[in-house]
Amino acid sequence: MIQGTPTIKTSLTTPRAAAIAGIAFSVLLIISLIIILIVIPPNLQDAEGLLSENWEIISLSLNLVPFAGIAFLWFIGVVRDRLGAHEDRFFATVFLGSGLLFLASLFTSAALTSGILVIYGTAPDLLVDSGIYTFGRAVSYEITNVYTIKMAGVFMITTCTLSLRTGILPRWMAFVGLALALFLLLSNGYIWTLLLFPIWILLISVHILLTNLRGQKLGNIQ
Repeated sequence: MIQGTPTIKTSLTTPRAAAIAGIAFSVLLIISLIIILIVIPPNLQDAEGLLSENWEIISLSLNLVPFAGIAFLWFIGVVRDRLGAHEDRFFATVFLGSGLLFLASLFTSAALTSGILVIYGTAPDLLVDSGIYTFGRAVSYEITNVYTIKMAGVFMITTCTLSLRTGILPRWMAFVGLALALFLLLSNGYIWTLLLFPIWILLISVHILLTNLRGQKLGNIQ
């Protein structure tokens, strides 16, 4: 009985840890992306006024990104632990690699945007007149649209494939994820599509959490 206790405890806590990490990542990233998409102006002519008016909220949204990344790393680790011996080496490598590349490109884009804000805080005229804003926003846009979104799509495909093989998620949820992943891979020019990724993570995280809670209640009744 004593030897079996850690196994039972792990089986109960692992899904819940993955769900909480996934929910935290999704909520933080969704808030950050919505603020950035709404507040940061695409046109250089609007930059000076809007950046000065929304300085604090833009900084807040960018400061949420590292915490979202930490939660996402936790989510990856817990999912891999949940798969255990059922984890396929090929898909596991792509799963981990795409997740890390997603975070790397997301952090790079956020760092570029933060750099623009720092320059604006010290020399606002230099930012607008020198073309730094245009260049920085274009690079950040390309990193997000070309690399971050595509890596999110690859991560979703591998997650759904592993789910179909192991049954850790309902089949309909996996097929929805595959459809969204293909949309992310084929989409071009719309950064808002990146919101589909945290929304999907939120969906599966809530499902995992509710399933775990129901299972625990049934266990307590029995």
